[in-house]
Amino acid sequence: MKTIEVVAGIIQKDNKIFATQRGYGDFAGYWEFPGGKMETGESQEQALIRELKEELNVIVSVDSFFCTVNYDYPSFHLILHCFLCSIISGELTLVEHKAAKWLDKANLLSVNWLPADITVIDSLLQREHN
Repeated sequence: MKTIEVVAGIIQKDNKIFATQRGYGDFAGYWEFPGGKMETGESQEQALIRELKEELNVIVSVDSFFCTVNYDYPSFHLILHCFLCSIISGELTLVEHKAAKWLDKANLLSVNWLPADITVIDSLLQREHN
């Protein structure tokens, strides 16, 4: 099975988290944390900064590592590295996504997340209760 390694940003602002909805591919309509594949020679943090600039037209600070999720989709194995981020500059602009919204903790499960991202949501919610 093919392995795909990606980075994703958990963008935080005013106790809310930014979620994006895919508008393309096998998982169109599902919600995810924005990000993408690392390019050769990039660190995870460099890839995340580049991907969020390309996808959302913002510059972020990568504040801290949050978690790595390994998930088996039917046709590939995903390694998803997630980082807590905050916006330094720019206005959020959807370049590749169909929709986006800011969700507070109480509403994190109100959208249909990609299966791998659900694991991240579970960790975010658990962290709030500890």
